[in-house]
Amino acid sequence: MQPYELTLAGAAKAIGAGGLSPTELTDSYLERIEAVEGQLGAYVTVRAQAAREAAARAGRDIAAGRHLGPLHGIPMGLKDLIDVAGLPTTASSRVRADHTASADSTVAARLKAAGAVLIGKTHTHEFAYGLTTPQTRNAWAHDRVAGGSSGGSAVAVAAGEAAFALGTDTGGSIRVPAALNGVVGLKPTYGLVPLKGVTPLSWSLDHAGPITRTVEDAALVLDVLTGQQPGDGARKFERARRDPRGFDEDLTGLRVGVPANYYFDRVEPEVEKTVRGAIEHLAWLGAELVDVGIPMTEYIQATAWGLMVPEATAYHERTLRTSPELYTADVRVLLEAGTLVSAGDYLRAQRSRTLMRSAWAELFDRVDVLAAPTVPCVAARSDQETVRWADGSTESVTDSYVRLSAPANLTGLPSLSLPVGLDGAGLPIGMQLIGRPLGEATILGAGRAFEATRGDAVGLAPVAAG
Repeated sequence: MQPYELTLAGAAKAIGAGGLSPTELTDSYLERIEAVEGQLGAYVTVRAQAAREAAARAGRDIAAGRHLGPLHGIPMGLKDLIDVAGLPTTASSRVRADHTASADSTVAARLKAAGAVLIGKTHTHEFAYGLTTPQTRNAWAHDRVAGGSSGGSAVAVAAGEAAFALGTDTGGSIRVPAALNGVVGLKPTYGLVPLKGVTPLSWSLDHAGPITRTVEDAALVLDVLTGQQPGDGARKFERARRDPRGFDEDLTGLRVGVPANYYFDRVEPEVEKTVRGAIEHLAWLGAELVDVGIPMTEYIQATAWGLMVPEATAYHERTLRTSPELYTADVRVLLEAGTLVSAGDYLRAQRSRTLMRSAWAELFDRVDVLAAPTVPCVAARSDQETVRWADGSTESVTDSYVRLSAPANLTGLPSLSLPVGLDGAGLPIGMQLIGRPLGEATILGAGRAFEATRGDAVGLAPVAAG
């Protein structure tokens, strides 16, 4: 096994035991990037020399007894919306061609303080305003979309180009590419992870969170992102009765909500079969399955777009007026559409979101976790514009991907996507676990129990050096 094949937790353990140095680990990732990045396009920029220098410093500190925790010496990627002092934050856009960050974002500062090694900045759909990341190719099938907007981060982790990466999520942008590339993506509770120094898309919907190989790895990164000591964070967030790593393989007492509507409507048969099988596995581990109805489903799409579109346009108002030609066509159309949304429509969307949050709070009086598909279909072909469903209806690829992920953004609830299998063509399928506000411990614990007993669900993408 090559060092880049280790999980974050596995690499941290090896470094702590002295069997692996941060330099050896970083070199392994940089060699992997050199071998496969040309096929994938995950990175905007790779900082090879700076990464080697940071790894060497980490090695010296650890040898001197100054071990900072499980992220010390671990290579990472940051979505190129996240400021790092002295580096460009391009947002994968010509609009930001001359931008250089003057200070670290809060999340970058916390990861640096934990000793993580920055390998490079990863591609995003331009300004995070899309769900395909067209400049990046899916790690499992290069003719398929990577998902977005954190497509570069998900592909880098899936292909062994980073031990972990950060993404942002406004309508599914962490969880969608995680599901399509067979990795883990965590959208924390709204406001839990600070967004200072992160380029916004929609202020009231934006989140930042980790993309990792395993649920265990996601918990380790979350602790650092929230400013907690390793292992303490999720315990402080949890308002229920369980510890994030306390489930082990026994989910007795956990009530898992199974949607009777919405989440399994217009879903590919193989996705439905695989996710329902994963839910049954949770029951086999002791969880109680509870059928639930999803409230206010007819308002989800209108509310999501009614909030995101005008907020995005407000942020881009000046550059949209002075240099609209610098935006790609798909993003420019959305930004221009935002000028047509009235204040009344925006306020009605806010009112709808308030009612939705209240209705979902009542839903979680009956269950601890909601389990559902992350996305209704596997990665679409790169040239594919629509999805046709069995009932004869069609839907744009973007709308299909955002449909099942947007509710957690509207409600601000934590949502974890984890890989649960492959379809007949060998493409990954993801299941999402949604929890109560600040209930990260519960969804991480349930996800960890699943992967501990179904660790063969998905592995590193089989990207051959070329």
